[in-house]
Amino acid sequence: MKIIILIIATAASIACRSESKPRLRAVSVGWRPVEKWSGHGNLQTDSFDIGSGQWRIKWETGSEPSSAAGVFRVTVHSEVSGRPLAVAIDHRGAGHGTAYVNEDPRLYHLAIESSGLDWSIAVEEAVVSDSSNGS
Repeated sequence: MKIIILIIATAASIACRSESKPRLRAVSVGWRPVEKWSGHGNLQTDSFDIGSGQWRIKWETGSEPSSAAGVFRVTVHSEVSGRPLAVAIDHRGAGHGTAYVNEDPRLYHLAIESSGLDWSIAVEEAVVSDSSNGS
């Protein structure tokens, strides 16, 4: 009988223990401006450095006064080898948007092909902050 009471008391003791909660980590992503360009027609940008590997291109196009519609294409290139890595934007006519790029950290440049459009682009790099939350 003493053993049964001991087992019940042990089980009750274990059940009443409070387990410690794991610490929650809050992670947020911000965007750091890297470069901006605007114009019309074709352009190969200067090189720019991306250290995180995650970045985006915010873009906007508008029709030139003499044109009803146009073409806008932006190709991401490795600055080291010069090879094209991805077509980030391929759009016809006026518009705007955001293209996300996930590539290895390195130097890049963009090849912009545009006809009949005024355009502007801004390259921004992802910046991750990690803060612990004790609750």
